[in-house]
Amino acid sequence: MSYKHLVEEIKENSKLFKNKNAVYYKNNECNTWEGISWIDFDSRIELLSKALINYGIKEQQNIAIFSENMPNWIIADCAIMRIRAVTIPIFATNSKKEVEYVINDAEVSLLFVGDQNEYDKAYELLESSNYLKCIVALTKTIKLHPSNNALYLEDFMAFEPSKEINTELQKRYYERNFEDIASIIYTSGTTGEPKGVMLDYTNFGASLVAHDYELDVTEKDSSLSFLPLSHIYERSWVFFCLKKGIEVYFNQNPKKIVEVIKEVKPTLMCTVPRIFEKIFAAIQDKRKEASPTKMKLASWALGIGNNYYNKHKRLEKKIPIGLKLKYKIADKLVLSKLRDVFGGRIKFMPCGGAPLAADFVSFFHSFGLNIKCGYGLTETTATATLFGDTHFEFNTAGKPLKGTEIKIGENDEILIKGPGVMKGYYKKPEATAAVFEDGWFKTGDAGKIDQKGNLIITDRIKDLMKTSGGKYIAPQKLENALITDSFIEQIAVIGDQQKYVTALAVPSFENLKKYALEHKIHFKDIEDLIANNQIIELFEKRFEELQKEFSKFEKIQKFTLLPKEFSIVAGEITATLKLKRKVIAKKYKELIDKMYSD
Repeated sequence: MSYKHLVEEIKENSKLFKNKNAVYYKNNECNTWEGISWIDFDSRIELLSKALINYGIKEQQNIAIFSENMPNWIIADCAIMRIRAVTIPIFATNSKKEVEYVINDAEVSLLFVGDQNEYDKAYELLESSNYLKCIVALTKTIKLHPSNNALYLEDFMAFEPSKEINTELQKRYYERNFEDIASIIYTSGTTGEPKGVMLDYTNFGASLVAHDYELDVTEKDSSLSFLPLSHIYERSWVFFCLKKGIEVYFNQNPKKIVEVIKEVKPTLMCTVPRIFEKIFAAIQDKRKEASPTKMKLASWALGIGNNYYNKHKRLEKKIPIGLKLKYKIADKLVLSKLRDVFGGRIKFMPCGGAPLAADFVSFFHSFGLNIKCGYGLTETTATATLFGDTHFEFNTAGKPLKGTEIKIGENDEILIKGPGVMKGYYKKPEATAAVFEDGWFKTGDAGKIDQKGNLIITDRIKDLMKTSGGKYIAPQKLENALITDSFIEQIAVIGDQQKYVTALAVPSFENLKKYALEHKIHFKDIEDLIANNQIIELFEKRFEELQKEFSKFEKIQKFTLLPKEFSIVAGEITATLKLKRKVIAKKYKELIDKMYSD
């Protein structure tokens, strides 16, 4: 497999696409989307590259970006890589303690920040860190404290490059090497201390070529970026978009994603299961509120869509004329309106980060929303498997990308080999050795491969729980079944070394309040509402219904409703919305113990 160096891809595209816009950002003052042309995009990267050399950054030196998504994030990233330095992404939601760990472990001297909150955390570290020497603010909205060690991006780049700097930049560009480390990405630390995943240009180059082989896209496509660039999933996707000349819109406010999708009307967008789970619940609630006639029409239309997309197009079967006619009517009356929720122009939506239930995938495909489920990790440069255009199976994560090999090892562990697999963990040779076996990367996830070569994820091995009675519980499987309910927003299954399974459940407060109003349940606040006997009985019935297919030892015997959501800020979930089980177990120990006290 041959591929180009990522730095070369960006440089060449600036000459190819010239005045075409590379990226967009929202100008909040004018409430308009403004683009940055490829020529301007590349010139900004070039100038920042020279500024970094002027500051004294050496080859393979670590530089961090602590910011939410914005064009300056990716410009800083490309500039760092252009001078053969190493990008260290830090999640914008990270606590000061988490940021400090990364800064010290990676020995970061220069840090880019995106907003006031990030700057304030970083500023405190200027005094305590032995490494951090300079903070560069990516936006002018940040109010800088009086300091010689913090300045705005424009001021950092405000200098006249000397001949020596220009020569040095050219030298580094021509000395670029596929074995150079491009980025060190720190894992979320759900099962312990964060580890820095080292990815080189071979990893990124191979990933880009593999995606190019699998995906049908052109420079006429547009993508909406809303997942954090600090995560390999969104970042590698943006790199792919830049490689293909696809325009990228950066959404800086994840809470406005539904509104922004309708503004931008993208043809492509990376997503995570929670987005579809929430939209599915909202659609189901609206169907319940509709008149019997409308409900009947919606069910008929979705049935036609299921037949058209899932039973014919997916399997490349010839579509009967009668079905084509019915589909046209169903699409005009119902299906197209459902697609409009996603802007109406979606070609496909990659979905990863966690498994998405097969019923959900099938449902969204039934009205023409092409969800491409896949599987991967930071250690595999994101995607390792992906749905094809046809003949994919809804209960799987698709087939391996070109150049990637997968096999199942001991304890059903998924093992991966290929050019996308990381070089190792930064400064952790023992941890690196522990996850490799004869050249195969041990993912820590359990799965199996079906007869058609599709990968099926069964659970995270480290998440598997063993009850005191010796029974193994797969918490994700149970959580995925329960999260489909419109009254459940989040749920954490508990049961390791316990006599039975319990759960901490966060209700959908909006739907719960609505239910209370309809059933004349009076309450002062959320705490009062979730303590109400009628509400507890409601959840008992729903849990019973949702767990019908599970064995007795797997079922939740007791649960506690929580008055607020698990959050990234509180350290209870990761930036990709995965539960930090150890943190939750420790934080809610008293409530958990109470469920086992009887």
